[in-house]
Amino acid sequence: MEICYVLDASAIINGFKINSNNNYTVPEITSEIKDLKSKLTFDMLIEEGNLIIQDVPNKYISSVNDVISMSGDILRLSMPDIKLISLACMLQDEGKDVKVISDDYTIQNTLKIMDIPYSGVMTEGIKGIYNWKKVCEGCKKEYDDDYPFDDCEICGSRIFKKRIRVNR
Repeated sequence: MEICYVLDASAIINGFKINSNNNYTVPEITSEIKDLKSKLTFDMLIEEGNLIIQDVPNKYISSVNDVISMSGDILRLSMPDIKLISLACMLQDEGKDVKVISDDYTIQNTLKIMDIPYSGVMTEGIKGIYNWKKVCEGCKKEYDDDYPFDDCEICGSRIFKKRIRVNR
């Protein structure tokens, strides 16, 4: 079975070599491609029929949101990123052999959790799985992902996102 590649903006920007017409991305990726060379490449891929722009039903977005809520990656992924991962899930559901091409470590982290194959163009890729937590710099109090403030309610120090390695 031929592999379907799901391309992140970084795949196009960093020069992923496209050898088939089995390549997919989501409409939102266009907003992440800003430089002229990448825009020209992107437009040419679409014109030649080598890149299919595919939207994703909400049920796939919801299931990805469930995963990233638990891992804390929801703090670091944009909507285009979430839709890209959702597209990979949808294609897998359709029985396709999928590989996501992205240099984004947070996307790779989520894909690793979901057992979806991936590789980077410029980077080697992540080694382990990480979760993220909001933690106070001063008193080390941990906060829920939806805590809306940048300062600790106890000591007033800055809250930051802390990476926690998950053993698997």
